[in-house]
Amino acid sequence: MSEPDLAPVRTLEELSLNAFPCLQQILYDGWVLRFADGYTKRANSVTPLYSGTEDFVKKINHCAAIYQRLDLEPIFRLTNLPQYSTLDKTLSQLGYTRQDTVSVQMKRIGAMGDRLKPTPLSKTSELIIEAELSSEWLDHYVHAVSLPIQHWQTLSTMLSIIPNTTCYGYLKNRHRFCSCGLGVLENNYLGIFLFVTAKQQRRQGYASQLIAAMTDWGQANGATQVYLQVETANQPGINLYNKLGFTEIYQYFYRLKL
Repeated sequence: MSEPDLAPVRTLEELSLNAFPCLQQILYDGWVLRFADGYTKRANSVTPLYSGTEDFVKKINHCAAIYQRLDLEPIFRLTNLPQYSTLDKTLSQLGYTRQDTVSVQMKRIGAMGDRLKPTPLSKTSELIIEAELSSEWLDHYVHAVSLPIQHWQTLSTMLSIIPNTTCYGYLKNRHRFCSCGLGVLENNYLGIFLFVTAKQQRRQGYASQLIAAMTDWGQANGATQVYLQVETANQPGINLYNKLGFTEIYQYFYRLKL
């Protein structure tokens, strides 16, 4: 993989941080420290978004102390830009282990890359796109991912404070939940988050149907590009997104002490 371009990476990092807010954050010498009661690594980690001036070891230890005071594991989230190679090496030397690499992918809406056309909805399928979070959508999501009950309220609060235009999509077949996702629109970018398909409903075209519907919603509301995130270990997901015309822009990963 070639080295990612700084400009689109910076844009997508800012968009995704805005799209899925944490409960609290602070800025420290160009780094963004996010906190959300331990729900998800992304919302409870340090993102070194901009270059600073202080020594890396001092900054790492300072951040770690803040998380420890809040009874949270110190976690650092780094992109694979070459500018972060020295920081990555420093974290490794301090005992932080690399985990969970994520691919950030994007495509232009309406581009020739739409190689796979989703299967039309059957007469027994129902696709819902809503502007606001509903208890039904939240119930579908938390059960599909087996979210521990102590995080339900945290997730609900995080979704309620998203500052940009949202859409909550879900698809049912014969009244059974199939797939759901969150779309967040900022400027001309549509971000797709919290996308999940029920285990027993996978490989039946539901995910591509829902992504197509959410993309249509984004285009109708001014989006020209759509982006999403997928763990590199999720090969079926990557295969689907590639068939739908998404291409990888960059990767990010976490470092934490085991």
